[in-house]
Amino acid sequence: MDVFRALKGFFWQDKKFLLGSVIGLAIATALGLVYPLLLRTLIDDMIVPGKYDGVTGLAFGAVGIIVVKAGFQYVHGFSGSRVGNRLAYRLRNSSYEKLQQLSFTYYDSARTGDLMSRLTADIEGIRNFIGFGLAQLLNTMFLVLFGFAMMFAIDWMLTLAIIAIIPVIGFVAIRFEQNIHPVFRSIRAAVSRLTVSVQENITGVRTVKSFAREPFELEKFAGGNEDYRDKHLKLAGVWAKYFPIIEFIANLSVAALLLIGGWRVINGSLTLGSLVAMSGMLGMVVAPLWGLGFQINNYTQSKASGERLLELMNQPIAVKNAEMSLVLEAGTFQGHIRFDDVSFRYANRPNQPSALIGFNFDVPPGSVVGLLGGTGSGKTSAVALLLRAYDVGEGAVTIDGVDIRHIELTSLREQMAIVFQESFLFSATIKENICYGNPNATMEQIEEAARLAQADGFIRELPLGYETIVGERGMGLSGGQKQRIAIARALLRKPQVLILDDATSALDMETEHLIQQSIRQVMAGRTVFVIAHRISSLRHSDEIVVLDRGRIVQRGVHDKLIKQPGLYRETYRIQYADRPEELDAAPDERRVTG
Repeated sequence: MDVFRALKGFFWQDKKFLLGSVIGLAIATALGLVYPLLLRTLIDDMIVPGKYDGVTGLAFGAVGIIVVKAGFQYVHGFSGSRVGNRLAYRLRNSSYEKLQQLSFTYYDSARTGDLMSRLTADIEGIRNFIGFGLAQLLNTMFLVLFGFAMMFAIDWMLTLAIIAIIPVIGFVAIRFEQNIHPVFRSIRAAVSRLTVSVQENITGVRTVKSFAREPFELEKFAGGNEDYRDKHLKLAGVWAKYFPIIEFIANLSVAALLLIGGWRVINGSLTLGSLVAMSGMLGMVVAPLWGLGFQINNYTQSKASGERLLELMNQPIAVKNAEMSLVLEAGTFQGHIRFDDVSFRYANRPNQPSALIGFNFDVPPGSVVGLLGGTGSGKTSAVALLLRAYDVGEGAVTIDGVDIRHIELTSLREQMAIVFQESFLFSATIKENICYGNPNATMEQIEEAARLAQADGFIRELPLGYETIVGERGMGLSGGQKQRIAIARALLRKPQVLILDDATSALDMETEHLIQQSIRQVMAGRTVFVIAHRISSLRHSDEIVVLDRGRIVQRGVHDKLIKQPGLYRETYRIQYADRPEELDAAPDERRVTG
C-alpha cells in the first residue's frame, strides 16, 4: 500500500466522502444479509407450522429493507464518485503543474505519448480504484465478517466446518496478486510505447509520406501492437489459472454445507429454515470471494498506474529557484551579460564531449552579438545557459554582476524572448499566437509587431486575417511564415534581451534584411544575440563570436574577421566566394551600440 500512502494527500482531504462510500456500502451489504434470515423465518415459523398470517408483514418488511438498502447504495455511489473525481482532478492538476516545473533536461529524453498516457489512462485507473474499487475491496472483508458472524449465530459447528476453507482462498488470492502485478506493469509500459508510436507517426505524417515509409510504420506499429497483445495473453493465462482454482475451493464450501447441513437436518439437530438461511448467506459470502480476483485486478492496475504517476511527480527539478532569489525588474535591468569560464555537458549525453569548454565572453548592455559555428559547436548551448534552461557545470553566467542561479527564474525569463529555428505555434488564432508572451497587448500593438516581422501582409491575405486558426504546430503555414509569426511574438514582448536562434533560416535574403532593420529599430539600447549560419545575418553585429567544438576560436567584427585566417573566413568563402557582389551590395546599416 506504499503507493496509495504516497498518494494519500490527493484523496484524504475528502475522507468524509471516502468513509461515506465505505460505510454506505457496508450497511447496504449488512442489510442484504437480512434476506436469508427472513427466509428462515418464513420456512421455520410460517410454512412448516402452517401459520401464514405473518407472510404479508414479512413481505412488507423485505420491501422496507430494500428501500433502506437502496438509500445506502446511493450514498455509496454518490460519495465514491465524488472522491474519485476530485482525486482525478487534483492528480491531473498536480501532474500538469509538475510538467511545467520540470527543466529542459527532463524533456530532452521524455516522450510525449508516454506523458499523455500517464495523465489520462493512469489517472483514470487510480480514480476507479479509490472511488469504487477500495470500497468494494473493504466490502468483501465486511461481507465475510458479517456473514460468518450471522452464520455462527445460527449454527457455530456447521460454520466452523465451512470457514476452514477461507484461508486457502486468501492464500490463492495473495499469490494471484504477486503474479499479476508485474504483468500489469508491463501492460502499462506497452500502452505507453504504443501511444508514443501513434503520436510520433501522426506528428511526422508528412515525413512518413514523403519518404513512402508507410509500410515501415505499419510494421513498427504492428510490432508494438503485437507486444501489447502478448502482454494481455499472458494476463489471460494468469486469470485462466486463478479462477478455476478459486471457484473449485469456493464450491467445496457449498459441498460441505450440503453434506454436513443436510445430515444435521435429517437427524433433527438443524432446522430446514436454518439450512436454507445458511446456504443463502454462504452464497453471499462466497460470491465476493470468487470475485476477489476482479478486485485485486483493479487494485493491481491502479497500483501500477500510481507507480508511474509517482515516478513523474518525484522527478527531480534540475533548474529551480535558490533561496532568497533576486527578482529582476525591467526598470533596474541593465543587461550586462558575462560568461565567466563556463563549461557545460548535457546530462543525457554523458559519453559525448562537453558542449562548452572554458567559455569566456563579456556582452556590454545594448550590444548586438553574433554567434557562428558548425552544428554542435555550442551556439545554442550558450544562449540556453543564459536563459537558464540548464545550469552550468563549471563557471558562472552573470547579469549585471549577479549569478543567474541567484535570480528568480520567472523574472529572469520575463526579461528575455527567444525565437527558435523550428518555430512552434499553438493550435489557436494567429492573434493569440503573437500575443502569447504579452496577453494584454492591444490589437494595434499586435499588428505593429506583425508589420515589424514582415508578417502583416500575408496574415491579412488569409480568409480570417488575424483570427485565422493555424493547424497543430502551425501546420498550414510555410516555414518562413511560422518564423515571422514567432519573431512578431518575440518583438511584441519588447524584451531586454532578444535571442534569435537561426530564426531567419527559412526567409529569403530581402525579407531577412527588412526584419533585421526592424529588430535594430525595436531593440535599440537592448541586447540581441543572433545565432546563424549565414554571414549576412551576422555581418553588422557589434561582435561576432566564432565557436568550434565548444570553444571560442575567433571573435571580432566582420571587417576584422574576414581578413583573418580561420573558420569565419572559410565560411565566408564557401557562401560568397563565387558571388561577392551579393555581400558587397548589401546596405551598410548602422550598428546598434547602445
